[in-house]
Amino acid sequence: MATSSRQLADLRKSYERAELSEDASHADPLLQFEQWLGEAISAQIPEPNAMTVATVGSDLRPSTRVVLIKGCDHRGIVWYTNYDSRKGQELAGNPYAALQFHWVELERVVRIEGRVGRTSGEESDAYYASRPLDSRIGAWASPQSQVIEDRGVLVKNAARYGAQYLLHPPRPPHWGGFRLVPDRWEFWQGRKSRLHDRLRYRLDGGAWVRERLAP
Repeated sequence: MATSSRQLADLRKSYERAELSEDASHADPLLQFEQWLGEAISAQIPEPNAMTVATVGSDLRPSTRVVLIKGCDHRGIVWYTNYDSRKGQELAGNPYAALQFHWVELERVVRIEGRVGRTSGEESDAYYASRPLDSRIGAWASPQSQVIEDRGVLVKNAARYGAQYLLHPPRPPHWGGFRLVPDRWEFWQGRKSRLHDRLRYRLDGGAWVRERLAP
């Protein structure tokens, strides 16, 4: 049975799990993020490391996709992908992106904005070497974001590169890491009556300014 507009309009949820106050939050947004990410992992929610990456192409059309965070420190947020993919090409033309984590079970959202650059070759090599063999071969087999005839193309490519490189495939030149250097963070905690908590951090003269936003 198709979902009606009325059914969608009637969906409701009361957010009552926690609160987010200025006094209880960290002055450094990275520390606040690490705390929330740690709590999401401890809560054993499905894929707490999944994040949406939003980019904008030369045609000014935004696009989103879900990737997995693979690094987080004072240098920024890291993920790995095919540089020839749509997101890779869009970032080459416009190096700004937005990230979003949505931890439904904890009624929390984190939004991060900033400039994106590639990680070093050494970093990308180290992470690539840590991946399972089938994932390393997959990086060669998939011409990400390109039109292919059918799934058989991927299977044949995987077999070909597997036979070529055996147990030691090198990192493809078109595959590696991106690092987003944040200049804005927002932490959203669901609250009752839709009076949600929203704390934004923005860089001002090299220092983080924390301010509350109306929900």
